[in-house]
Amino acid sequence: MSRIAGLLRRTFGIVRDHVGTDTLGNKYYIIPEQKTWTGRLVRAKRIVEAANPDEFQYTEGSIPMEWDAWIRGRRKEPPSIEELLKNESYREQIKLKAKEVEEKDLALQAKEYEEGLVATPARTLAKGHAASTSFGKEELSEDPTSTANTFEPGSWMPSPKK
Repeated sequence: MSRIAGLLRRTFGIVRDHVGTDTLGNKYYIIPEQKTWTGRLVRAKRIVEAANPDEFQYTEGSIPMEWDAWIRGRRKEPPSIEELLKNESYREQIKLKAKEVEEKDLALQAKEYEEGLVATPARTLAKGHAASTSFGKEELSEDPTSTANTFEPGSWMPSPKK
């Protein structure tokens, strides 16, 4: 079937050239600018044939950033394997450095808390709205505390039906 499709593409002027494949199995093609058999000019296009063509199988990172930049026309040349490997190792180094910095920061915070240089963060649980008369109280009263002229959210709860 692919031989027939290829023959039809060549016959009608739409030929795509394989440019490369990424480590995830996605294949990248370019359709060069050309004229069809009817004389119509088809401008150059860049396309990707996904390794997992179903939409529900797509996840973030299914197309590497370098190939995405090539597909969108932000770079002229497709990425080389060496460039992809170099960038991947660089991203891993950045992740490790970020983890180290975060660990050092947490250790410094703990040290400052122990020495009393910084107050520990308060862990409070506020119930209700700050504008209500029952703010900070454990239970809301069943008696209305509001007049008709002002509205105080959460200031009155109806009594349960008996």
